[in-house]
Amino acid sequence: MSSKGGTALSRRNYRLASDTDKPKVTGIVNEKLLSDYLHHVFPASSKQGPASAAYRKTLTFQDLGAHLEKLLAEDNVTEDSRDQIEGCLGPSTVVLDHSSGFEGLLFVDDDLLGVIGHSNFSSIRATTCAYKGKWVYEVLISSQGLMQIGWCTLNCRFNQEEGVGDTPDSYAYDGNRVRKWNVTTTNYGKSWAAGDIVSCLIDLDEGTITFCLNGQSLGVAFSNIKTGPGVAYFPAISLSFKESVAFNFGSRPLRYPVEGYLPLQSPPTTDLINANRLLGYLKTVLSTSIDTQEEKLVERDSGTWQIQGDPTILVTLAHIFNHFAPLMCKVYLVEDVLMNFLLSILEGGGSVEEHPLIQQLLDLFWLLMEDHEVSECLKQLMMSLLRAYRFSPIIPDLGFQIHYLRLTTAILRHEKSRKYLLSNVLFDVLRSVVFFYIKTPLRVKEAGLEELILTTWWPTRFDKEGKDEKDTREETAEERLRRRAYERGCHRLKKRIEVVEELQVQILRLMLNNKDKGTGEASRYIFLNKFRKFLQENASNRGNPTVLCPPEYMVCFIHRLITAIRSYWDEGKRKSPGSISSEDAYVPPQLFYNGKVDYFDLQRLGGLLSHLKKTLKDDLAAKANIIIDPAEIQASSMDDLDEDEETGAAQRPSGAVAMGGALARPSWLSSPTLGRANRFLSTAAVSLMTPRRPLAPPEKVKVRTLAVEQRTEEDIEGSHGNDGLLLGRPLDEPDQPITEKSLLEILDGVVMMYNLSVHQQLGKMVVVSDDVHEYAVALKDTEEKIARCPSRRLDILEELQKSQKVFAEKLNHLSRRLAWINATIYSKEKMLDVYWLLRVCIRTIEHSDSTDSLFAFMPEFYLNVAMNSYSALKNYFSPSNCMEELPGYEETLTQLAAILAKHFADPRIVGTDIKDSLMQALASYVCYPQSLRAVEKIPEDQRMAMMRNLLAPYEQRPWAQTNWILVRLWRGCGFGYRYTRLPHLLKTKPEDANLPSLQRDLSIASFQKPCPSLLLQRHMAELLCQDKDMAASFLNSVLNQLNWAFSEFIGMIQEIQQAAERPERNFVDTRQLKVCATCFDLSVSLLRVLEMTITLVPEIFLDWTRPSAELLLRRLAQLLNQVLNRVTAERNLFDRVVNLRLPGLESVDHYPILVAVSGILVRILVDSDKQGISRAASVLLSDPCFQLRSIQYLLGEGDAGAASADHKHFSLHTYTDYISTEEEQKVEQMLTFLTEESKQAAASTAPTSEDDLCPICYAHSISAIFKPCSHKSCKACINQHLMNNKDCFFCKATITGVDDYTKPASS
Repeated sequence: MSSKGGTALSRRNYRLASDTDKPKVTGIVNEKLLSDYLHHVFPASSKQGPASAAYRKTLTFQDLGAHLEKLLAEDNVTEDSRDQIEGCLGPSTVVLDHSSGFEGLLFVDDDLLGVIGHSNFSSIRATTCAYKGKWVYEVLISSQGLMQIGWCTLNCRFNQEEGVGDTPDSYAYDGNRVRKWNVTTTNYGKSWAAGDIVSCLIDLDEGTITFCLNGQSLGVAFSNIKTGPGVAYFPAISLSFKESVAFNFGSRPLRYPVEGYLPLQSPPTTDLINANRLLGYLKTVLSTSIDTQEEKLVERDSGTWQIQGDPTILVTLAHIFNHFAPLMCKVYLVEDVLMNFLLSILEGGGSVEEHPLIQQLLDLFWLLMEDHEVSECLKQLMMSLLRAYRFSPIIPDLGFQIHYLRLTTAILRHEKSRKYLLSNVLFDVLRSVVFFYIKTPLRVKEAGLEELILTTWWPTRFDKEGKDEKDTREETAEERLRRRAYERGCHRLKKRIEVVEELQVQILRLMLNNKDKGTGEASRYIFLNKFRKFLQENASNRGNPTVLCPPEYMVCFIHRLITAIRSYWDEGKRKSPGSISSEDAYVPPQLFYNGKVDYFDLQRLGGLLSHLKKTLKDDLAAKANIIIDPAEIQASSMDDLDEDEETGAAQRPSGAVAMGGALARPSWLSSPTLGRANRFLSTAAVSLMTPRRPLAPPEKVKVRTLAVEQRTEEDIEGSHGNDGLLLGRPLDEPDQPITEKSLLEILDGVVMMYNLSVHQQLGKMVVVSDDVHEYAVALKDTEEKIARCPSRRLDILEELQKSQKVFAEKLNHLSRRLAWINATIYSKEKMLDVYWLLRVCIRTIEHSDSTDSLFAFMPEFYLNVAMNSYSALKNYFSPSNCMEELPGYEETLTQLAAILAKHFADPRIVGTDIKDSLMQALASYVCYPQSLRAVEKIPEDQRMAMMRNLLAPYEQRPWAQTNWILVRLWRGCGFGYRYTRLPHLLKTKPEDANLPSLQRDLSIASFQKPCPSLLLQRHMAELLCQDKDMAASFLNSVLNQLNWAFSEFIGMIQEIQQAAERPERNFVDTRQLKVCATCFDLSVSLLRVLEMTITLVPEIFLDWTRPSAELLLRRLAQLLNQVLNRVTAERNLFDRVVNLRLPGLESVDHYPILVAVSGILVRILVDSDKQGISRAASVLLSDPCFQLRSIQYLLGEGDAGAASADHKHFSLHTYTDYISTEEEQKVEQMLTFLTEESKQAAASTAPTSEDDLCPICYAHSISAIFKPCSHKSCKACINQHLMNNKDCFFCKATITGVDDYTKPASS
């Protein structure tokens, strides 16, 4: 072992110098000075009495060993202290009883102190019980869900429904429901949160049980508990699925010791005394120097001490460490002695760099301790630090968190220690991501937020739809003062949180250091490989709670990582001006196909990787000069065969269940720091054997596969012409240096992290903002009611005032919590991080798209992150930060619009989920004016291609979203189609918080104000005019889907009506109601698309020189008549179901569907030319389903006595806010025209023989004969049939042609 600036010494091989040897050893001081020095460092104890310098025995190195052992033996406790204290039974080391003391399914950590529930309600107790005296143990709460913590006797029997506190002689505290349990339950204590510590106290002399939360007593929970012979109480817990805790029975110092109460596991008293004594000797050495010139000892500042190779001091330290080193392998002593000593060094303040003593001490540790000792010491030290950081209470200045992070930074500044911890501890044993987490306080008062944020504020102005009014010009002076005071408090809080965040970034910058190559591989490359495994663990084990990193940790980690990456990126830019800045960062496409970066089993845009390697191997060779080894293709194919089996095995609980003595593996959620066994699957990366890049066309490169941990710096960064991670640059990709290649892989990992859980967590935390809004609306409503309350109704006034007080208190609490969340999660800086990630994804997609077929290798998550990060910026960060203020916002919107427009129908993308996501994102995009304008700004050829894809026939593809997009482009232009929300839905809540992100976006987007796109409407018209075949097939598919959707809707409301009329009480399935409402909404939207088409391109229906025009018009008329007849019949099925007003069918109403039909009819019967009107009228009136009464119904002109007094008749006249006067007049004009036309048609209709009617519809005369079979029907029936089928109705022969048929004259 060696260290810079020191002499290599091994404690094990060190030979003490004898008196005769001393004169030969250079640097050893004279005998008297040495004796004075050793007596100063190792003074005699007070028991031996003070000895003057003249009479004390001369002390030399030869005597020092015996002298030191004598000093350490003086205070030894001869017996184990537990044996001297009555009242406790069981092993001296207290752990959870994993062999017999449990019920249900549990995961237990390797140290038998951490536990996760893995069934409905699992219970477990400890191995030790108490029967007399006062005892305490602590529980570290890792998740804040349903748990009951306390004490039970051996006779208590638990099951999946009853746990601790649900049986006699068991007592529990439940901070989730804020109750205490002993068969019955009552309110007790405070609510707990993840990161809290619960102390469980039992006094068996007085018969009481008490609980404390973070050191504050919650009061006596139970008194007069059963005691006496045969009664002993075990620590016990019951917890529900995925809930987790860690116990401290005394194996570590109690965080909140209680006077008079003993931990169940006694502290190592002798070791503790010796460790403190040895530490005192060490401090004396650090603060004493030997002046050999003056031959005296000099006091010095220990903070400036350095290892300088002085043999006297080094030999002295070697003697100290001979005893000190073994003690520093014990967790209790590391936490109580070493950690507190190191923390005291940093207490003076100043930057960590101003305290070099910690670096010197770590050098000393590596110099004088065995490797296994220093390794164990560092591991235990980091575990203690992490535990202390995670479970420290929040105070206003975040002092505890800053304290522990400063020491962590100081330790990681030591190169050798940092590399050891990175290689063996930080990711393999510790959940080091916890260091980057800033927990949110659940109890505002205890966190001191009332002192930081003295004044609270919340929105008090809302529009008629319940949304916040953002215009502050109407604020009163008092409201303005409150808001500004609140904003100042939020700013103070943010500044304090930024101190913690800066320390966290420093820690990450140390881990990402790539210049510390003096002692082996640089830190960054160790971090990179561990980080990749961390991602694999979280990507491959979704749903396994023991492996996944909690998303709240991921959110904080990703922000610190982005800051650290960008700082290193820009440092590299300053050193290499030719590279790109972090503002323009992207991930080059070759990372996706050259095999250097492992993407585990994550889906690629083009499907399975093995399939892509086979089908695109020629493209890889031609475009990227990469040859895939045929053996590797065969191997990957075999892997695919085993994929299901491997995936199943990977997703089985990898921790052993606490059964039959088997130890369960630890997890993220249970023990806050204890080790995880290595459960990573073997990962693959590719190392490339490349010669120098010649000037001639590059040679084809074969690849060989390496495991992640086998990769070296050269494999990643490349050297001597080897491109490292960037091997296989496409010919079109610019040959410009981007940045250090290791940063590119970390950036790729950051994008993956966002996709894994960060976006989900960002959406989850919005609930606090939603709660503030809801309570603010409730408070305002209550205040208005108080103002209107009659003075004589004091009882009502009193209740309203109580409600007002409750709402105000809740808002005071929530507004302070929201300030914390806005500072840690939704601040301007965090918004810029997410925005930067969005732009990285956009540029990456653009570069990858330029590789043509190789685009299929890109992982799907890049497109997902591009869509989700935009959604987060739009929905989660507002209104605290405005997206429009982001730099380059409009350009980014346009770039994203181009990506959505191009790739929602990209044939290179095969995954149905990602295709649906792209379609939903585009549908949401066109609902907002700014993003719609961005779509209009993309190049015209891309806009036309997008519209062509949208107008593809609806069969064989998910058409509902396509139809939604077309409807949004039209909304605001249609008949009575300028509403934001339907008239009868104005007061309902628009969004569903339980929907997935993109679906929730659509739900919100559907309530945006109409913003039609005339430009895209024009493109649609051009395409339908130019391509007659496409127009016919598109409209035929729309009519088919309308027929299906409306028929399904009618069938479902028949079932709902029958269920409602049954005498017995029954409930309609909510899912059925939802499907029914969806079919109705689809019918309305399909009608609107027909309205848009007939308005933009009327000739498709009315110009009968176009093929299929007459048929399309007849089909349209038939469907319109069916819809009108079903909806307008008096006392019909539709009326009855609408009047039931069932939850889930809120959108089903007369207005939306009737105005959509009216719009189509007005367009063909009023706004067309004379010939078109004539054709439309003749087709409509000739349809046997036509009823003039249905048209009269639109204006409330049905049968005179049909409408009863209790049912208001529908009429377009009543919707003056939604339908213009001009539109009303057009409907009246249409009614007048149809009334006249129907009279004339009735007068001129000649009776027809039944034999001459079409045998299919019996509505029209036979007018067509089929070839070759000579069967007959009307033209409408055969033309409609031939659009979907080529077989004859009657004989199933293939129809080759259709001729006009005229009945021959009778003889």
